[in-house]
Amino acid sequence: MPDKTGALIAPYMGTSPRIAGRLAYAGPGATVLGRATLGKGAWLGDFAVIRADGHYVEIGDDLHLGPHATVHIAHEVYPTHIGNRVTAGPGAVIHACDIGDDCVIERGAVILDGSEVGPGAVVSAGSVVYPRSKLDGGWLYTGSPAKPVAQVSAADLEAHHNRLRNAGASGAGAAGGAGAGTPDCFVAPSARLTGDVRAGEGVGIWYGCVLNAGTHRIDIGTGTNIQDNSAITCEDGDAIIAGDVTIGHNVTLFDCRIETNSLIGIGSVIAPGTVVEEDVLVAAGTETEPGQRLTAGQLWGGRPARPIRPMADKMRKMMSKTLPTYRAYAQAFRDTAHDTLTTPAAG
Repeated sequence: MPDKTGALIAPYMGTSPRIAGRLAYAGPGATVLGRATLGKGAWLGDFAVIRADGHYVEIGDDLHLGPHATVHIAHEVYPTHIGNRVTAGPGAVIHACDIGDDCVIERGAVILDGSEVGPGAVVSAGSVVYPRSKLDGGWLYTGSPAKPVAQVSAADLEAHHNRLRNAGASGAGAAGGAGAGTPDCFVAPSARLTGDVRAGEGVGIWYGCVLNAGTHRIDIGTGTNIQDNSAITCEDGDAIIAGDVTIGHNVTLFDCRIETNSLIGIGSVIAPGTVVEEDVLVAAGTETEPGQRLTAGQLWGGRPARPIRPMADKMRKMMSKTLPTYRAYAQAFRDTAHDTLTTPAAG
């Protein structure tokens, strides 16, 4: 039977989501925020997040959003449009882009700002669609950046939809209580913190995040934000994140060190023992090797990570604007916490 806990629904700056009818399914921790409009029959997996704060999100009928998948916008720059009968797998990120009808975004794939994905396209697991890309419909795309590799027949497209939709609802991550923080630290209600987690003033730990310190410590410095559905796990040591760091959506961090004024892009994996020095931008979908050091003043990307080019002032400006934007988001959601409600699922 479908889970009946319902999605967490919350306004942003006085505007609440609009949902047509009853949700087909709303798993534990599923969240819809702000200026979001959802069509009929939306299915939201465990800890799936739809955030429409700094812009709006419009979604058609029959959305299937897998566990720990994230839909977000680019603050005051790009909204997100998602057509009818779109399927997104576990851990997928649809960020500030346009997705056509009948598309399939597989497990862990990332669609970045300003991109357009045509009807009936399939983006394969773990692929990254770079910003402002245009993907024709009816093709299978793979890689980072995602490239067309084969046309998709109607039967193949149906098989991709069915495989993800029949995979089940459960998301990963153990439950836990909130760790230590300060009165000015925002911990979203669906975030799960286990063990010794220390957060400084102005830290934001967002919806669906899983922080598990194990027998070690997770230390997050002042002003840093850990965005939706990111996970931090300590295996053999502490995870130390300095102040004024941005950890993007659906990032996976192990016991590592991230120094100040750095940004870890959406869907990246930071391996145990990695050191990210200050003033580093890690591109979306990057994966580091254990013990790797990402040197200061560089854009890093790839699998495994490698230096791409020196940091430019444009990159630094973008990174610096993210920090106050996220602090404002956190304040707005704290201020409207009493307005939070749930909407039931069907069944």
